[in-house]
Amino acid sequence: MDIQRMHVGKTLSEIAIHNGTVYLAGQVAEDLTQNIAGQTREVLGHVDRLLAEAGSDKSRILMCQIFLADMQDFSGMNAVWNEWVADANSPPRATVEAKLGKPEWLIEVVVTAAQR
Repeated sequence: MDIQRMHVGKTLSEIAIHNGTVYLAGQVAEDLTQNIAGQTREVLGHVDRLLAEAGSDKSRILMCQIFLADMQDFSGMNAVWNEWVADANSPPRATVEAKLGKPEWLIEVVVTAAQR
């Protein structure tokens, strides 16, 4: 099976598709002035856009990994997540505290999904 890559850069591809499975790179906010709710909304918007480009959507997420710079942001992130997640399709998910690539990043989200 071939591997299809989208938004390929020198360091990473934003999307890889293999055998009907979509793998997204870790998604982070661009507007670093936002609080956890704002960064979470922005990041989930990136996930929506990339999944659509790959022929999938949030109801097809197989696994989600969420990295928070500070676990004290867990409830704020979860409030936005619970508004966004597809009804009756909450995926398996892990949320951990991690030191992220930039100190301004409050959240990074990694998603694996099935194509439609």
